[in-house]
Order: sequence, then structure tokens, then C-alpha cells
Amino acid sequence: MRMKPLAAAIMASSALAVATAPMVAAAQEHHRHRVQVCRDVSSRGARNTGTAVGAVAGGVIGHQVAKHNATHRRCHYEWRD
Repeated sequence: MRMKPLAAAIMASSALAVATAPMVAAAQEHHRHRVQVCRDVSSRGARNTGTAVGAVAGGVIGHQVAKHNATHRRCHYEWRD
């Protein structure tokens, strides 16, 4: 007879633990946030090619090619804790 109340208490505590597990996981994920990460990307190899072509074709064409191969900014998002 004593086992029935003990078994009921164990079952109730197990059900409570299972019910609160998703809330604990959600609380842990709450600390993650999205961050934008940017970096400057240089097209140095293309710039050197533009210089060589510019030397052969003339100063004006070389100046236009060098402007085209400028450094640009590339951004993406990451999740961080």
C-alpha cells in the first residue's frame, strides 16, 4: 500500500521535469544573438593585372581598370552566444 503514493509522487515529479525541459532549453537559447560581421575584401591580384594591362594599353585605360578593382566591403550575419 505504501508503494502507490511513492509511485505517484515519482510519476508526478518525472512529468514535471519533462514539462519544464523545453522552457530551460528556450531560456538557454535566449542568450544567442545575431551579429553583422563585415570585412574589407581587396582584389589585389586583379589590381595587378589591371596595372599590367594599363602599362601596355596606356595610362588612361590603366587608370580606369584600377578604379574598377577597388577594395569593397563584404558583410554577413552570424549567431553568437
